[in-house]
Amino acid sequence: MTVNSANVGIVIVSHSPLVARGAADMVRQMVGNSVPLAWCGGNPAGGLGTDTGAILKAIDEAWSEAGVAIFVDLGGAETNSEMAVELSGEARASRIVICNAPIVEGAVIAAAEASGGASLAKVVATAQELSPS
Repeated sequence: MTVNSANVGIVIVSHSPLVARGAADMVRQMVGNSVPLAWCGGNPAGGLGTDTGAILKAIDEAWSEAGVAIFVDLGGAETNSEMAVELSGEARASRIVICNAPIVEGAVIAAAEASGGASLAKVVATAQELSPS
């Protein structure tokens, strides 16, 4: 099955590669290949952490002209994701949003919304409804 690159892409960033991969596996099981999806986790040495270069690569893998929603687990993942967005260039950066939503539930709900062709704004809003106020 071919990924629909017209749909919003999803990137999952975790300090743990196992968490990131597990969340991505759940997304794939829920929506199949209907959305571009990438994940990254861990630091370059294989330990817990995140890596800006790996996040940038994941953004490239999940890139869609409809935009990309990024889901992060902890503050360092958010900070490195912000740096990766800046490094992605002005044209792309305006179509990338770091979501304030739970990493697993948010990614699954966002992917379900994206699979129906929803806009980046709608995908992000739906995922962020899951966050406690």
